[in-house]
Amino acid sequence: MVFIDSNGQLPDLAATVIARALWRYRSELGPIALALVLNIAAVTLHLWHPEWWIGIFILAIITSSALPLVGARIGLSLRVERLYAATITAGAGGWLAAATAIGATHRPLPQIILVGTPILAVPWWAHRRRRARVRIERTLDAWPDISQSVGLAGSRVMSTVVDMWGWRARFGLARGQTIQDATAKIPELESALGTFRGAVRVYPTRDDKANRFELRVLNIDPHANAITWPGPSISTITEPIDLGPFEDAAPAHVLFLRRHALMGGATGSGKSGIINVVMGNLSACRDVVIWAIDLKRGMELRPWAACIDRLATTAEEARALLRDAVVILEGRAEYLASTGRRVWEPTPDMPALVIIIDEYAELTDEAPEAAVSTDSIARRGRAVAVQLIAATQRPTQKAMGKGAVRSQMDVRISFRVRERKDVDLILGQGMLSAGWHAQTLNAPGKFLVSAPEHTTPRRARAYLLTDEAVTQTAAQNAQKRPTLDEVSRHALDAHRASEERSAPSIDEAVADASESGESPEAGLWAMLVAAPEEGVPVPLLIKASGKSRRWVYYQLGGHASAGRAVQVSRGRWRATSHADDVP
Repeated sequence: MVFIDSNGQLPDLAATVIARALWRYRSELGPIALALVLNIAAVTLHLWHPEWWIGIFILAIITSSALPLVGARIGLSLRVERLYAATITAGAGGWLAAATAIGATHRPLPQIILVGTPILAVPWWAHRRRRARVRIERTLDAWPDISQSVGLAGSRVMSTVVDMWGWRARFGLARGQTIQDATAKIPELESALGTFRGAVRVYPTRDDKANRFELRVLNIDPHANAITWPGPSISTITEPIDLGPFEDAAPAHVLFLRRHALMGGATGSGKSGIINVVMGNLSACRDVVIWAIDLKRGMELRPWAACIDRLATTAEEARALLRDAVVILEGRAEYLASTGRRVWEPTPDMPALVIIIDEYAELTDEAPEAAVSTDSIARRGRAVAVQLIAATQRPTQKAMGKGAVRSQMDVRISFRVRERKDVDLILGQGMLSAGWHAQTLNAPGKFLVSAPEHTTPRRARAYLLTDEAVTQTAAQNAQKRPTLDEVSRHALDAHRASEERSAPSIDEAVADASESGESPEAGLWAMLVAAPEEGVPVPLLIKASGKSRRWVYYQLGGHASAGRAVQVSRGRWRATSHADDVP
């Protein structure tokens, strides 16, 4: 007998069609197959070894009793699954023992198996993960056609696993194919597998072989809703901070000790949220002093003021804070050199210094001269535990101060970006082509983290701290905050004393020029010589000289061209260190 199929060139044998159907629906037919196997085994055992019924009965009791206890080790993760398996084992074992002793056709054994099989099969047929696995297997049965259509011809399925959010499978690639080829085909894979956009992930396998990759497909987004912060995950900065869960529920642990961090993303993507997570954890540590810069007048970081040793909300305060951080850096470096040590090990008495900068681009706009300090901290701060954590929207070279700050950031965290090229700006050159697709992140708080311990693009979602949680956490940890160590305080005191001895004030310089009756040019020069590192604003120069803005700029231009004066920032000037006392 054959079945005529107009779509095929040759008709299929009826046995072939039936065998294919039985194989395709083997999962649904599993309870029926088990009943048939039990009948065959009962007939055989009753004929040849009817005395075995007692052993079968004891084995069924032992097995069904052990399954609720050890079933998790064989893949029965849920308690209800272990109880169901124990029930099936007890029922099947008891029926087989009775059928072995008295025969499978002895009443009421046939009626029991006919009625009991469909009743006990209902949970099996309704099980969500079983149905999901069957659906996935049927999808992957068509993988040869799928791989041909997406450009991965020759790849093969090696294994599949179903979890509560979707499924993942390991694939072997054909000769000459790499994981980069699979990463580039993610949109095509989403279409071929019939998933929603953004549901497919491509990762290296755990053995990190070049000719394999792991495909993860999500049926449910585990990060669809905000995840409440469970509280501090560390008590010392030497431990990694839990920023939030990955899509497989594993925590995104990141170590910040002796590492500078850069966080970037579009407005509203969740940068402030992850800063709160970092602040909540660092505030619980007794071995770290927190300094912060928030040039939005403290809108983001002022709620943590009780835990922040020093908070700068203006450009002048930020410049002074960063200059002092460099002084501390140099003082610690001198101390380590004198004691024969190479790194600063944080303790409550000798804490690390972490400087958190919100909206770093604002700092470079309002205080561009501060870039010298941040550059020095980025290059030299690791060993002495003086480190930066900066957040900004687009960390271009201009926004980062045209120094080495961006290149020194070991930890990169990218939230949603508007343009694909911004991925490489935040995470590093070539990360977009390597599969770090931050432009596809579709909710605030979702992020990708690149760090020495995180080298594959795995999505995570930052914990959410409400305003009440911030206030409560800051109040709880305020009394436990450490102060600067003696080495750092001594370095700051010595630096300030040196400045007071060597630098006359601007007011004194202007007063001396006025008393001596010197010309406006001399008074202008006296102010430039007495100017601090951040310079003197032009309006003050105009007021002190009594001349017009045009005259002042003309004089400044002459001094600058002669190498005696320098424009520190837009509208701020001072004399150069090698300038003569008289213009």
